[in-house]
Amino acid sequence: MTHGGAYATPLSIRMLKSKSGICRDGYHHRILWTHPDDCSVWVLAMKTFRDLSDDYKTSLEYRELRHETKVQYDYHITILVQHFGRTSLSLIAPLYAKKAYDKWCERGVSFANHLMSVARIIFNHGVRMEYVSTNPFDKVKKRNTQSRKVVWTSEDVQQFLSVAYSDFNTRNIGLIAQMAYEWCQRLGDMRLLTWDAIHFDKMTVHIEQSKRRAEVFLPISEELCDMLKQQEEDFGFQEYVAPRPYPIDGVYKPYSMYKLPKHARKVMDDAGLSSELQLRDLRRTGTTEMVDAGVSIGQIMSVTGHANPQSVKPYMKHTYDSANYALTKRRNHGS
Repeated sequence: MTHGGAYATPLSIRMLKSKSGICRDGYHHRILWTHPDDCSVWVLAMKTFRDLSDDYKTSLEYRELRHETKVQYDYHITILVQHFGRTSLSLIAPLYAKKAYDKWCERGVSFANHLMSVARIIFNHGVRMEYVSTNPFDKVKKRNTQSRKVVWTSEDVQQFLSVAYSDFNTRNIGLIAQMAYEWCQRLGDMRLLTWDAIHFDKMTVHIEQSKRRAEVFLPISEELCDMLKQQEEDFGFQEYVAPRPYPIDGVYKPYSMYKLPKHARKVMDDAGLSSELQLRDLRRTGTTEMVDAGVSIGQIMSVTGHANPQSVKPYMKHTYDSANYALTKRRNHGS
C-alpha cells in the first residue's frame, strides 16, 4: 500500500497510540496502516462512523443522558449507522453530509432534522477526542419545518379512540393518544411514560418533559384513570405504561417515534378520519381547546410546560372561538 509515492507501514494500536496520541485503549481497528512521516492521517482514514458512534456511547456525555433521551438517541444512531455503514470518517465531508441530509428529507424534514442533530452530537464528540478535525454537519443548514395549524374535532378524537380501543393490538396506541390529548403533552413523552410517573392514590401524573426538562403535575380524569388501571393489570409488570403489545426477546419496548405515527395511521384510516390529521396534532388540539375555553396563558403553561408565553401565542392565532369570546366579554363588560 502506498501513499504519495511512499510505502505505508502497518503499526499496532499501541505503537500508533504512542506516536500519534489520538488512539485510545480498547478502540477496534481491523488493520492499521500509516505513512512513516504522518501516522495521524492514516489513523483517521481507517476510522469508521460505526466506530465513532460506538465510542460516543461509551462517553460520559452519553452515560449521563436521561433514560428517555438515550432511547431516542439509540434509535437515531441505529439509522445513522445503517446509512453510513462502515464509511471512513475521512470521506464524510460537508458535501457528503449534505447529500445524506437531503436523502433523509425525503422521509420528512422533521425526521431529517432529528437525525442531523444526533449526527452533529456524535461528530462533536469526535472533534473533542481528536478523531476528526471538524464536524461535517456544522456546515449543513437545517430546513425549516412548516408550522402546522391542524386541530382535531372532538368527534375525530372519539372516533379514533373508539377504533383504537376495540382491538388489543392497537389499544396502547389509543392510550398514548388519549394521554397526549387530555394532558396536552408531546407524543414522545407519552410513548415513553413509565409507571413510576402515575400516582393512583393522588390521581395525578408527574411528567418530566424530555424537550425542555420541564416538570408538570397533572390530574388524572376518572375515565382515563379507569383505562390506566386496566392497563396496569395487563402491562404493570414492565416499565412502560403503553408499550408495543408484543415482546421482543421477552421485553416490551416502547413504540419508536416514527413507527407510532405509522401504526396510528392505520387506525385513523379505519376510523375514516381525514388524511390531513396527524397524531402529533393532539397536543395542539388540547391546547387550542383550553384557549377556546378562556383559560389564561399562565394556566395553559402550567399544563403544557411551556416556559415562555410567546410559545403559547401560536395556539391563539388560529382559534375564532377565542377571539369571539374576548370581544363578547368586552361588549358585556361595557353594557
